[in-house]
Amino acid sequence: MRLTLPKKIAVALSLVTLLVVSLVVSAQSLPISKSPEGAMAYIISPKDGDTVGTEVTVVFGLTGMGVAPAGIEMENTGHHHLLVDQKELPEAGKPIGNPPLHFGKGQTETTLTLEPGTHTLQLILGNHLHIPHDPPVVSEMITITVE
Repeated sequence: MRLTLPKKIAVALSLVTLLVVSLVVSAQSLPISKSPEGAMAYIISPKDGDTVGTEVTVVFGLTGMGVAPAGIEMENTGHHHLLVDQKELPEAGKPIGNPPLHFGKGQTETTLTLEPGTHTLQLILGNHLHIPHDPPVVSEMITITVE
């Protein structure tokens, strides 16, 4: 016995397959921005090892590059993403998704409300399409204690 799909379903499946293949090809050819030598992201405050309250203001620092909102393509710029309690960096060459906190308006600080305990914070810069630079512009991971 041979099963055949109705023509409309077969056409729909073909279109979905074509869409998936084109997305994979597009993702493989996303523009990766070069970062200048010596570019560095860092967390100004809090400092590594600080003990803070449940509401903490995190101030971002950036050297050797400028900050530009997401969607604005300018050489040697990007926007911040803050990783909270993430052990691994986002995948290189692909848009930074969630859970990193996204600051696409060009913000250089934020106030977080964190549960008591130990937390890690780390910055990574994304280009106009949220893709990490090459080489990535990443801060050192800091550890804070929330009381």
